[in-house]
Amino acid sequence: MAPSTGKRNVEKGYLAFVLHAHLPFIRHPEYDEFLEEDWLFEAITETYIPLIDVYDGMVADGVDFRITMSVTPPLCEMLVDPLLQARYLRHLGKLIDLANREVERTRHGDKAYHEAALMYAEKFNRARHVFEDRYHRNLVSAFKKFQDLGVLEVITCPATHAFLPFCVTAEAVRAQLSAAKNNYVKHFGRPPRGIWLAECAYFPGLDEELRRLGIRYFFVDTHGIICGNPRPVYDVFAPVFCPSGVAAFGRDIESSKQVWSSKEGYPGDVNYREFYRDLGYDSHYDYIRPYLHGDGVRRNIGIKYHRITGEVALGSKQPYSPRAAWEKAAEHAGNFMFNRQVQAKWLCDQMGKPPMIISPYDAELFGHWWFEGPDFLNFALRKFSCDQKDVRLITPSEYLREHPVHQVVTPSFSSWGDKGYAEVWLNGTNDWIYRHLHQAERWMVKLANDHPHATGLLRRALNQAARELMLAESSDWAFIMTTGTTVPYAEKRTRDHLSRFYGIYLQVTENRLEEKWIAELEWKDSIFYEMDYRVYRSS
Repeated sequence: MAPSTGKRNVEKGYLAFVLHAHLPFIRHPEYDEFLEEDWLFEAITETYIPLIDVYDGMVADGVDFRITMSVTPPLCEMLVDPLLQARYLRHLGKLIDLANREVERTRHGDKAYHEAALMYAEKFNRARHVFEDRYHRNLVSAFKKFQDLGVLEVITCPATHAFLPFCVTAEAVRAQLSAAKNNYVKHFGRPPRGIWLAECAYFPGLDEELRRLGIRYFFVDTHGIICGNPRPVYDVFAPVFCPSGVAAFGRDIESSKQVWSSKEGYPGDVNYREFYRDLGYDSHYDYIRPYLHGDGVRRNIGIKYHRITGEVALGSKQPYSPRAAWEKAAEHAGNFMFNRQVQAKWLCDQMGKPPMIISPYDAELFGHWWFEGPDFLNFALRKFSCDQKDVRLITPSEYLREHPVHQVVTPSFSSWGDKGYAEVWLNGTNDWIYRHLHQAERWMVKLANDHPHATGLLRRALNQAARELMLAESSDWAFIMTTGTTVPYAEKRTRDHLSRFYGIYLQVTENRLEEKWIAELEWKDSIFYEMDYRVYRSS
């Protein structure tokens, strides 16, 4: 105990990296291939496997790091799904074949791209080794391993990433949270200690529901804390306890912006890979056609040969150098560590105690949007763990255990996203969905209350009704409608799940259940086999 105590006497602050790993549940067994399933496959190759590699490397080297990740229930369900696992390997096999061809082509032709081509071939083969050989297609088991080792804290999220302040019934909020806890226990073998509220969306009183489930903490955006009642003494640099006793941690703007901002932060550096120029559009059509979907439409493949370069047209981007980008990631990690040291020392002097700095990001920033992000994170975690003693990496659970006394504050209604007060998820592009979701909520509560002990086909139908409602409630659909990307798909998913829910409701209330149709829905929307519709019962 003495060495540990001695180390903590010199600490000027604490830092929690928090990565929010989430994708909406997209699985279409009725088609041989489906474009939106590529979102998962790209994230596995570019984000999840690289992060797992980073963690594995530090464990092997004996680095005592800490990091916190939400792995949301929809993402967990997709990562363990045999159909999607098989389709991912098919997708990866095509990438490996193309990368090998690119190595040969650039060796004799576009030599400026040869270094990058070699990098992609190595990266894709490494992904297949990690996915199939090391973790036997189950990446959830990798995250569980790191949690069991004590270096990663995995937290949960509302069951289908629902925007909880827009649920009209308390039962729907409770159902999203209860289903999330049950799914977490299924995958990770113990109850969750913390939760990432979808879109950081909080309303006063929500913490009481978290307390009932045994969840100890959650995160909000900066203004959710500093606009709380009463105003917090330590701004966002110490958690606060809600009246329920659940802790709320607020986002640090400074450290967040340095990493996520493409204009003011590291990802915009001219040496890093350009996201918006891709071989899928640059190559001759006949050459790239075998690697496209069956419709033959050009799309991003994931092999990108150019660097950001600067404020120039895409056609003027310069060749990408993996080594130069790797060296820049190391430089930026050192700068990030230095800035946190300076920040922590200044805050410690002002506060009279070490600050808790919360740095949350979408996990998919690391690798997918910012290709060098996993390298940056690898360097940063190693530097914080080995090169300094001013700032200690910590998880929220560890911090609360070591520092159990905090101010009582009720955070304010808030979200993250543009303007910070839910406008992204409620505006003229998507407001039409809520009257339908609210009616479905009320009917689901009625079904659960009217049939407290359902068995057989009725129970299956009620469980599927709960799945369809939760899938319709995913905040991703409203977000896509706002951003204008793949809007027809988001609208269709919302309408399809609501239509399926209403169909089940009518069949149940009219006592005419169709087993074949219920089975088809169970096959298509197979999320949460552990679902118990009674999570919607009124207490």
